[in-house]
Amino acid sequence: MGGVELVLFAFAVGLTAGGLMGSAMELASGRRLAFVEPYVSPSHILRSLAATACAGPFMLANDALDARRQGRITTLALMSCGCTAIAWALAQGVVLLAIASWATGLLGSAHFPA
Repeated sequence: MGGVELVLFAFAVGLTAGGLMGSAMELASGRRLAFVEPYVSPSHILRSLAATACAGPFMLANDALDARRQGRITTLALMSCGCTAIAWALAQGVVLLAIASWATGLLGSAHFPA
């Protein structure tokens, strides 16, 4: 695979993983995904960090779209949030692919008896 294909694949992996986690979190809580309770809380920092790491790009996109609808941010700020969400999804995909590569390397180096 070339460089462009790897970047697109990493982006697709990050987008898919974040979307699946975000949908699962919305189904479990019954509330829209955003940087608010029950997803992000100062009293549950580790849980908030895990939720943000998993579904952060979609939280950012939802909050930015809501803010734009209410007139709290400009179109330029909305585009900036969109670019940040795209970069975040790409970074998430790179991390997930690195973890998968590391895990398969560990499994491939093990010698299982027949």
